[in-house]
Formats: sequence, C-alpha cells, structure tokens
Amino acid sequence: MIYLNYSNLNEETQTQLLENSKMEIQERFGDDIRNYADENHIDFDKMLEEEAQRNLYSYDFVFNM
Repeated sequence: MIYLNYSNLNEETQTQLLENSKMEIQERFGDDIRNYADENHIDFDKMLEEEAQRNLYSYDFVFNM
C-alpha cells in the first residue's frame, strides 16, 4: 500500500513512483523481460518503462487529505 499526500502529487512524486515500480519489475521479471526483448529485437528500457506503468495500476494507493 502506498500512502500519498493528496496535495503533493507533483511531477517529482510521480517520477519517484514510476522509478519504484521500475525497480520492482526489474527485480521480479528483469531476466524474463530482457530475454523477450532480445529475442524480439525490442528496446529493453522501453519495455521496462511500459511494464512499470502497467504495474502502477496494481498498487493500492491511500490518499491523505
């Protein structure tokens, strides 16, 4: 669960959330994504970015007002 201050959803916070998601995806599925990207001639970083964005939808957010 991710706790956010509703008044602090600036670009820096959003970027940090995406970076956290990237690290989580890379730890969990990094080798599988890299293998798939290599086999299909896809940019690994671009694929990681897309998967990280999808991963954000699986988070439970709690907004403090």
